[in-house]
Amino acid sequence: MRTEKDFLGEVDIPGDKLYGIHSVRAQSNFPGDTPFPVEWYKATGLVKKACYSTYKKFRDTALKKKLEGPKGHQWWSDTLIQSLESAADEVSKGYHFDHFIVPGMQGGAGTSINMNVNEIIANTALKKLGHTYGNYQHIDPLDHANIFQSTNDVIPTALHLALMTLSHDLETSINTLRSSFETLESNYRNSIRQAYTQMQTAVPSSYGHLFSSYCDALSRDWWRVSRIRERLKEVNLGGGAAGTGMGIPRYMILNVIAELRAMTNLPLTQSENLADTTMNLDSLVEVHAIVKSLAVNLEKTANDLRLLGADISRHQSVKIPNKQMGSSIMPGKVNPVIAEYVISVSHKVYANDQMISSLAAQGCLDLNAYLPSIGIAMIESFKLLTAACHSFQQNMIRDLDIESEKEELEIYRSASITTALVPYIGHKMAEKIALQIKESRKSIFEVNRELQILDEKELEEILKPATLVSKGFSLNDLPGNRKEK
Repeated sequence: MRTEKDFLGEVDIPGDKLYGIHSVRAQSNFPGDTPFPVEWYKATGLVKKACYSTYKKFRDTALKKKLEGPKGHQWWSDTLIQSLESAADEVSKGYHFDHFIVPGMQGGAGTSINMNVNEIIANTALKKLGHTYGNYQHIDPLDHANIFQSTNDVIPTALHLALMTLSHDLETSINTLRSSFETLESNYRNSIRQAYTQMQTAVPSSYGHLFSSYCDALSRDWWRVSRIRERLKEVNLGGGAAGTGMGIPRYMILNVIAELRAMTNLPLTQSENLADTTMNLDSLVEVHAIVKSLAVNLEKTANDLRLLGADISRHQSVKIPNKQMGSSIMPGKVNPVIAEYVISVSHKVYANDQMISSLAAQGCLDLNAYLPSIGIAMIESFKLLTAACHSFQQNMIRDLDIESEKEELEIYRSASITTALVPYIGHKMAEKIALQIKESRKSIFEVNRELQILDEKELEEILKPATLVSKGFSLNDLPGNRKEK
């Protein structure tokens, strides 16, 4: 064991742990096991590494000009800087995450996150220089690991980094799912299906139209998600505690973003109004609204296909792949678990969206104390939606089967097919055929033979699948205007 001190007192720390007194206090104050996202942890390591690299350039520039550092600050040696950079690099790769003990659900605007990472970096750097953990007179979590930084600019910047990286994975998963729907659209372009409005039979449509509609919705989602980096690229690193830059060398403020941009290859820019970016989180609200739109489209699509493939459906021409046993008591039962999973994910995203909006509005004056909860919810939504898109594509859409011939036969026995006849025989005569179809359950061709309303060849021409799903009709299609060939 080792004993660490702060202005509140002393705490015993296990000797082999990289965390310190600040992390232990936070763990005690915030009970629970809400996990903290490793993506945010790794991004914090990157931000720290950029700060140390910028510090080195700041020192080198000052020494070249024979300028002294701030009073009481001795310029660090290359060895000390390198040990900090190396430790931060390890954090950026996810190393030592088992020493990050601060729960995700916390208070303090992210100070506990920052300090846990500072302690891990300081102790890792101490070990690299041959010192024991906790020997902070050589490398201190505050004086060294946190040099010219504040929780209030480091932790939000790291969140933006994590989300920008995750947005790329989300974008890819959307595009892969969209591509599968595009394939279905192409394969079933002219396969007619019964359309439904308000859960009642409507005019005939096609599976091409159905899948193209899902495909276009996902295309919009892909486009919106691809613009997320534009909404996240402005960060407040260098702004310090309240966006004023107090206590931070101007050199650091002007150069640290360029350093971080070079390290990450992300289009980062420093906010023109650091105070605004520090206190207002509306950009995060906007970003989550974008992914919420994706959740809405995913739920709509999954629910539609679940309904079309349900046993309760009269047609059931959509065959959902069987993925796992559906009941512990009913033999042979298979449930639409993938659709249910996608719908569940969507509702978790809606819940996150409500919380993010509410907590963003709770920001008080110059800072939002609820950034940890907001950030964790956002990362969760990104990861859940990426996983949902992947599973939806792999386990359901890719192997979806359509029995289009069965569907076509049923459509000709549906009264709604008579809508196609209205331009040719008027609403009243079409209604007469419709009522007869409903009463007899015969096909439109059989009923027409009985009622002798339309020439049989004329009817066959009107009801060709390609004609039914074409965009409207031309006056040239009407019998009186049709030129004989």
